[in-house]
Amino acid sequence: MKLAYRAFDKGGKPVDAMIDAAGLTEATEVLRRQGLYVTEIVEAARSAVAGAAQKSTAKGPRSGQRLRLLTIFSRQLYVLVSSGTPMTQALMAIERQTENDRWRGVLAGLRQRVEEGVSLSAAMEAYPDQFDSVCRSLVSAGESSGNMPAMLDRLSVMTRKQQRLRSTIIGAMVYPAVLIAVGACVLVTMLLFVVPRFGTLFETLDVPLPPTTLVLLAVSGLIHAYWWAILMLLLVTGVGARAWLKSLGGRRTVDHVVFKVPKFGKLVRNLLSARVARMLGALIESRVPLVEALQLTRGAAGNSRFVEMISRAEEAVTNGNPMSEAFADPDLVNSSVFEAIRHGEQSGQVGSLLLHIADFLDEENETVVKAQTSLIEPMILLALGVLVGFIALSMFIPLFDLAAVAQTGGGQ
Repeated sequence: MKLAYRAFDKGGKPVDAMIDAAGLTEATEVLRRQGLYVTEIVEAARSAVAGAAQKSTAKGPRSGQRLRLLTIFSRQLYVLVSSGTPMTQALMAIERQTENDRWRGVLAGLRQRVEEGVSLSAAMEAYPDQFDSVCRSLVSAGESSGNMPAMLDRLSVMTRKQQRLRSTIIGAMVYPAVLIAVGACVLVTMLLFVVPRFGTLFETLDVPLPPTTLVLLAVSGLIHAYWWAILMLLLVTGVGARAWLKSLGGRRTVDHVVFKVPKFGKLVRNLLSARVARMLGALIESRVPLVEALQLTRGAAGNSRFVEMISRAEEAVTNGNPMSEAFADPDLVNSSVFEAIRHGEQSGQVGSLLLHIADFLDEENETVVKAQTSLIEPMILLALGVLVGFIALSMFIPLFDLAAVAQTGGGQ
């Protein structure tokens, strides 16, 4: 049998080659004796699928697309497994239904590893960009407890709610973003093409110009003369801002400042509170050890202040203290989350209470997002109207003055 494999030598250099062996076990043993660490080995006829899986590992779907695909995958796998379908057959069925080539490669890699005797959670570890630590932990909990359908159902519910909230936020911001983009294009077009024509006309007529018109002509002339420098400045600023935001200091600064913004800061706090509550509740309900659940939630918190808070909770639990003490920060965590954790520790129902609170916060957050965006839209329209009106008046006021002077001269 001819097999295609990917491995790493003792120096960490990747090796992609072929080997003849009676089976996967024999080939793996031969390569191990040669000092190679095998990460993937498949039949040569299936090497194209394996290549697709490697490609998907190197560059997986975007965050929003990954969440959507994971939601569909977990739901389909739940339906198949709960109906008694063996795991390999369930993965094969989902693989055949998938239209995304990269995602199909990921599923093919999962199926191949499961066929080789690897657990599903261990197979997912080869694709960390597609299956995060929380997802893998829920699957591992299902494998350990023997109740995989329930864990898959819990995973599908969690990802579906995350996707729904994400879609709500993105959908609410589409119209304001389109308004801003259209307004920017209109303003740039007027400054580049309309205002210069008026400037030439004013020079020909040699009429006195009001200060607003002079400022507008100066801005238009500056853009015409140094458009290349402005583009370079915008590009450098964008690259620098992106690099700063990716740095530890930049992220910490933004994470602290975002909570200080009126209205928006409270919304961000509630969004993060709901996210942490849902993840922690799902993990605790899945019988994941509390310290491990806190570690996984901390890794998926997405905000440095929340990371520090969860780290304090983890330290408290390690020292035998209640974790609710770390969540007693009304400026950071929604008070309902703190009360759910405090009462849950007393009644032994932390997980279920956190999930209920997360459902409530998600519904409230959706309402707040729609309400705030409905207020943003008229504000953007008003700002655009003022800018366009300012440009129009600055251009036409000198013409009105010129017409008034002409009529006065004609009357004399």
